[in-house]
Amino acid sequence: MKAASALHRLLRRNISAAQLTGYALANLVGLALVAIAVQFHSDVNSVMEAEDSFTSRDYIVISRKVSGLGSLTGGRTSFSPADIADIEAQPWVRRTGSFTASGFNVAATVDVGSQGMSTALFLESIPTEFFDRVPQGWDYTPGSGKPVPVIVSKDYLTLYNFGFASSRNMPRVSESMIGMLPIRLSLSGAGRQQWVDARIAGFSSRLNTIAVPESFMEWANSTFADNGAPDPTRLIIEVNSPGNPAIEKYLDSHGYEAAGDNATSRRASYFLSVVTATVLAVGSVICILAFAILTLSIFLLLQKNSEKIRSLMMLGYTPRAVASTYFTLVGAINAAVLAGSVGLMLLASRLWRGPLADMGIGSASPSVAIAIAAAIAVGITLLNFAAITRIIRKRFPQPHKTKQTH
Repeated sequence: MKAASALHRLLRRNISAAQLTGYALANLVGLALVAIAVQFHSDVNSVMEAEDSFTSRDYIVISRKVSGLGSLTGGRTSFSPADIADIEAQPWVRRTGSFTASGFNVAATVDVGSQGMSTALFLESIPTEFFDRVPQGWDYTPGSGKPVPVIVSKDYLTLYNFGFASSRNMPRVSESMIGMLPIRLSLSGAGRQQWVDARIAGFSSRLNTIAVPESFMEWANSTFADNGAPDPTRLIIEVNSPGNPAIEKYLDSHGYEAAGDNATSRRASYFLSVVTATVLAVGSVICILAFAILTLSIFLLLQKNSEKIRSLMMLGYTPRAVASTYFTLVGAINAAVLAGSVGLMLLASRLWRGPLADMGIGSASPSVAIAIAAAIAVGITLLNFAAITRIIRKRFPQPHKTKQTH
């Protein structure tokens, strides 16, 4: 222990405090920028994803634009396999799914208070993998007697409460209340008719439809549709960069349109992604430059201590023993930089978390930002250790032991 302590004191004599301070400040700025960008992106994403519990903002629903009398004048409203293949070939598309519409007649009855209501409906289904969170009990087995789970657009409930109900003096219902109302669906077609029970499994602000499980739609179309399932007229697309201008250009050039008036939201999301990527890039470049500064500082320091290190090598000290002094120093500095960057990230996050809290919106946990900052700090530290070891072994190799001959 005494020898190691003396070795550390000897090697630290020519260490430049100014150079180490410059490295620490540069690394602190870079790492703090990365952590702040990650946390800001997580908080804003939590706000956008809170708008809908089933699908995320990475999905868009497209259809063909209808002009004139649409299909009555020979206009196409469905998507062919070639159309879908062309869409899937676009660089901003991750995957696509088709809305399967009901090819039969659907009517629903529901009792609201002492009054009953019946109406004609349409049903659609989308692949289950496009749900970020699959609703509880989102399945259907024909003949099981279990109610069919249904997801309804929030706009439909709003239209009922503030349009239909108010004009007919009927009671308004909340999302939780309507989920408890008994619903009966009449399915008819191909000379058959059948009643099935249904229940509201949830409401969606992005799916402008009445969605049912694929298993139910396949059974119903095969049983009641005269010509099977119709060709898809709407597609759901998972995109890798919502708001990318290339998406809007492609849709316009092919006569498609995205459902809902959320173009502004998609542009804001895309702008957020660009800004976050820019800040991450700047922070990463600063961290790389800080690493280069430290490597150069250690190289110059070893140059100053070259005679001492050669003497230590001759006395039997290994390169690892010499390097451990710099390992300890660099490890302590990087630990302090990590703690400082996390503190700066938590302080900066208060600037936007206050306004979000005033709107009743929660923020994301800082654990992801902290984990990423820690991973970068550990990576930089390991690179520092590798550079130090390489420099010492390259410039100050241990003397070779000569074999004694008898």
